[in-house]
Amino acid sequence: MSDVRVAVAGEGAIGQKHLDGLARIDGVEVASLVGGSAEATESLAAARGIGHWTTDLGAALSLPGLDAVILATPTPLHAAQAMSVLEAGKHVLVEIPMADNLVDSERLAEAAERSSSVAMVCHTRRFNPSHQWVHNRIVNGELTLQHLVVETFFFRRENKNALGQPRDWTDHLLWHHACHTVDLFQYQTGQIADRVCALQGPLHPDLGIAMDMSIAMTVPSGALCSLSLSFNNDGPLGTFFRYICDNGTYIARYDDLVDGRGEVIDVSKVDVSMDGIELQDREFVAAIREGREPNSSVRQCLEAMRTLDRLERTL
Repeated sequence: MSDVRVAVAGEGAIGQKHLDGLARIDGVEVASLVGGSAEATESLAAARGIGHWTTDLGAALSLPGLDAVILATPTPLHAAQAMSVLEAGKHVLVEIPMADNLVDSERLAEAAERSSSVAMVCHTRRFNPSHQWVHNRIVNGELTLQHLVVETFFFRRENKNALGQPRDWTDHLLWHHACHTVDLFQYQTGQIADRVCALQGPLHPDLGIAMDMSIAMTVPSGALCSLSLSFNNDGPLGTFFRYICDNGTYIARYDDLVDGRGEVIDVSKVDVSMDGIELQDREFVAAIREGREPNSSVRQCLEAMRTLDRLERTL
């Protein structure tokens, strides 16, 4: 028997990863799939055995007994949709970033503060076993972070999503991809960046966004973060995090971790799964069941959005 009924909004690559994670959580039912394309949404719902599908979020919100919504929709829709979910009295987990500007982020945070529902953001790096392993040792006093060096590299010279399909909105290096690292750096150090600087390369003639960017930050303890981002990189794709600490160097890529010499660190016992998205979804469900604030709540993640706004002002 399910005790948490969830609608997943988004039939793309990330929405499907959430469906994978939710399928491994006991007592959770995906009651509806909400998509942008009727054909793709119907097809995915049939393949996953989801009995209800729609292209209208409001229709899903009106389903009897619905408890929560996971929003894996285009970034420009995140804040408004999350507020709609909260206003309907449902719990919400919204994909990163909660918004593509500070004003909308603060509006969502205010709506979350007024609501009695769980409001959480998909800051998945907090939940990846690799980053949890480092975080636990920092908290226990075994490591002190000195320098977090991060590469976030993609090859996206056309407006396409992770599946290579055309998209009708434009992704952003700062407000989306840098958001992961800005939040992680502040989370791992337990401090808010006190000095920030960002530089960007030329704007794409059609997309109108910077395709390359460099970001530097420090926190009051003196720890430094250096972040390099590109949509021009024709090579290994994804994000690599190098933790340079007082007691070792560690390199994380999503759920995997090696030390500075390339030796694999076993993180299989860090949590109940090796899938960061599943672990994040488990935290959302647990917070609903326990009536508590989750790790990576909207309130907690607002500081990352404030730092992104400060970075944007330095461009």
